Formats: sequence, C-alpha cells, structure tokens
Amino acid sequence: MHSIPAFLHSEFRLNLLSFAGNGMQEPVNYIILAIPVFFLLIGMEIIFDRLRKSGYYRLNDTISNINAGIAEQVTGVFFKVVVIGAYLWVYEYVRVATIPNNIFTWVLLFIGIDFFYYWFHRLAHEVNVLWGGHVVHHQSEEYNLSVALRQGAFQKFGSFAFYLPLALLGFDPIMFIVISQWQTIYQFWIHTKVIDKLHPVAEFILNTPSHHRVHHGRNPIYIDRNHGGTLIIWDRLFGTFQEELEPVVYGITTPLETWNPIRAQIDIWRDMGKAIRKANGWKHKAGILFRQPGWYPEELGGPIRPQPVDRQSIVKFDVAIPYWLHRYVLVQFLLILSLASYFLFT
Repeated sequence: MHSIPAFLHSEFRLNLLSFAGNGMQEPVNYIILAIPVFFLLIGMEIIFDRLRKSGYYRLNDTISNINAGIAEQVTGVFFKVVVIGAYLWVYEYVRVATIPNNIFTWVLLFIGIDFFYYWFHRLAHEVNVLWGGHVVHHQSEEYNLSVALRQGAFQKFGSFAFYLPLALLGFDPIMFIVISQWQTIYQFWIHTKVIDKLHPVAEFILNTPSHHRVHHGRNPIYIDRNHGGTLIIWDRLFGTFQEELEPVVYGITTPLETWNPIRAQIDIWRDMGKAIRKANGWKHKAGILFRQPGWYPEELGGPIRPQPVDRQSIVKFDVAIPYWLHRYVLVQFLLILSLASYFLFT
C-alpha cells in the first residue's frame, strides 16, 4: 500500500462523516457558500426580466427549480460519504502514483475533471439509467438562472464513478473536491437568455450561455448536443457540438407536467420500472435501462422519436390557481427554503 499523507488518514475520513455528528470540521463546500450569490444574481435577473417584460420567469416554475435544488443539496449531505468516500478509497489503496500539489497539477486536474464530466454528461443523455438522474435538470420549459439550481437528487450515484480514474492516477482528493466544486459553480451563470454571444475566442473554447441554451433545447437539431462543463472543446473534438441557430424550445420531449417536487425526481424511475415489468425477456428489459432515453421494445410501441417543435405553437405547462393559494404556496416555499438553508449552513 502506498504511503499516505498525514492529512488523508483518519482525520480526513472523519471529516467526510462530519454530518453524522462527530464534530469534525469538514472540507469547505464552496457550492453552499455560493448559494447567497446565486440568489442575488437570480434576483437581479428577475428585476431585469420585469423591467424588460421578457417573460423569462414564472413563479411556479422558479419554485419548482429551487425545490429540486433543495432536494439535491439536502440529500447530498448524506450521499457524499459514498461519492467522496469512493474517490478517497481508490486514492488511498489503489493509486498508481502520488501526483505533487502544484499549479501545473491543478491545471491538469481541472482539464481532467472537465474531460470526465463531458463523458459523464454525454452518457447521461445517451443511457437511460443515467438519464434518470439527470433528466430533472432538463424538465423546466424556461431558461434562466434558477434552472441552474434544478438538479437530480440521484445523479451523483451515476456520476462519481467517471472521476475515479483521477484518483487511480494519484490526484489529491482535496484538489479534486475543490476543482469539481468550482467547475459546478462556473456552470451557474451560463443558464441565462440575458447574455447573447461572447467574443469568438471565448465561444470557441468555453461553454457559454449560447452553447448551453442549445443543450437545453428539445428542437431535434439540439437534442444531445453541447455536453461540456467549462470547456466546449470536448464537443468540438468528439462531434457533439451544435451552434445556436434557430430559436430554442426548452424542456424535454415528454414534458413532466407537474410542479410536484417528488414526482420530478422519481417519475422517470417509476416509468422505467413499469416498462421493465412489461417488456419481454431480459434483453428488452436491459435495453430499457441501458439504451438511449425513449427506447422501448416493439411490444411496448417501439422507440419514441423526437418530433419537430414550433416555438409559436408550444403551450407550456401551467396551472391556474386563486390568488390566495398563490400567496400561500409562496409562503410555504419560503419556509422550506429557510429550513433547508439552516440545515445546510449549520
């Protein structure tokens, strides 16, 4: 077994388990610290939207987005022991080298994380069981900064394994945690229609609002395109890049059509389970899990093909409710948000 730096012995392992009540100080969670900034920027975008009367925000959609983010962050407190623990275990017991901590290796690790994120993200759109954890992020029919917070609570169980080669190579766990968080934080600001296109050099190298609008489109030419996290060069290299050409219609090909935050997380798993039970033979059952989203065997009607969309004729899901109920929902949401914030920040 490799010699392990002192800070990676029991103290660090206990840090990962700090939510269990051992009182140890855990590694800094930059995403949690960034939440107030996220809400400040969302507030600024809402003000801009109201002044311009752009219609970028709907209250019910925004609450739904943030509820999904609350679910992802709260469950993440408990799931992290598996996700981070797997990386730490590979680093401690299986790594083939110990990569030094310097500016060059930080840059190299950033590139490595972004590379493996691309492949996770791409496969999360091409393999149904991975799509089950990621689909939540694409359910909104709007595109604004609150959509960045809309995340799947179960996505981590599909994504963490993609990064284990970095632990095997010997990249420091603390470096991995820090850079992966900042890569996630970067992706917040690209969820906006306020910013058009950046300088051509930035558009060529970086994932930008324009590129990510394409990624969230259900237009047939946009489906399963632009999977990069921070860098768009991976899409250019591996043939998944698409320029923003026609107006984007946002959402998924089979809309969720509910504001229920629990159904947002579990409906796809329920539907997969029903299809697996009805499918004939293990080959078809496995295909429902491991083939592309929308694939079904012939006995269940065959694959669902993406249909052309017309931005002018699309009717977004909405529910008309009385004004008093509208206010009641808002108050309940603010209470839940306050409780979640207290839980995450204490």
